[in-house]
Amino acid sequence: MNLGKLGVWYPIDKILPAEIGAFVGHVEKLGFSTLWYPESRGHEAVSLAGHMLGASKTLNIGSSIANMYARDAITSRQAMRGLNALYGNRFILGLGVSHRPMVEGVRGHVYGKPVPEMRAYLDAMERGTTDSADWPVALAALGPLMLKLAAARTRGALPYNVTPAHTAEAKTILGPNKWLAVEQKFCLETDPVRARALGRAELSRYMALENYRNNWLRIGFSEADLAEGGTDRFIDAMVLWGDAATVRKGIDAHFTAGATHVCIQPVHAEGDFVARDAMLAAFAGHNAVG
Repeated sequence: MNLGKLGVWYPIDKILPAEIGAFVGHVEKLGFSTLWYPESRGHEAVSLAGHMLGASKTLNIGSSIANMYARDAITSRQAMRGLNALYGNRFILGLGVSHRPMVEGVRGHVYGKPVPEMRAYLDAMERGTTDSADWPVALAALGPLMLKLAAARTRGALPYNVTPAHTAEAKTILGPNKWLAVEQKFCLETDPVRARALGRAELSRYMALENYRNNWLRIGFSEADLAEGGTDRFIDAMVLWGDAATVRKGIDAHFTAGATHVCIQPVHAEGDFVARDAMLAAFAGHNAVG
């Protein structure tokens, strides 16, 4: 499976169910290699993947991520195998431990220590099989220990809300032969006040999640950077903004740091799908960047 250089990351819960297929078709028509989507409070990851695979012909569809607490390991394994058998080997099972509020508050499970829990989950997925090295499975990984687990047990890592400096660190840990598919938010807006306002609105739901906060502090931001919606320095690092050439430089920085694939997430005002589509069109094509 070839992820290509440039993909799209988008929260499908923002789209009306009847419009999902059209969006998938639009991403495919633009020439992007892979479409990534999260699992949060809305659609269930596997059924959504089936719908999007059915609405496309060549586009890879990747969960980023499927919450490991949402289904047992055997169900994830069979879902991964089944979707690939049915849809021409175009599904990537991105797995993650999600976040304590989503696991305990929403699902009612006990949120365990992330790396041991994921290791045990992968053990269970692989039990009784001999072909796991060929599975299109990757992990949501931020810290060194989860990155090491991704390198040892899966095709690679899916970092989210990170900087090129983190990408370089992740590349060192993963090595040369693993996927390093980095999510990057962007906004084609040249007005700094408006761009940063859109960035703060988009990032607000992540600011209270300890997994992201701990990683931001680890990679060089301070508590002051994360206070009151985030400093300009922090927002500018998380959400690229400006004209297309300026944003392209920011995306290229991840490739220079070692990313094998960058999945771009358009940041726009609520419901402004015209802006979303225009931003994606500006970076259309597998080789638009990198």
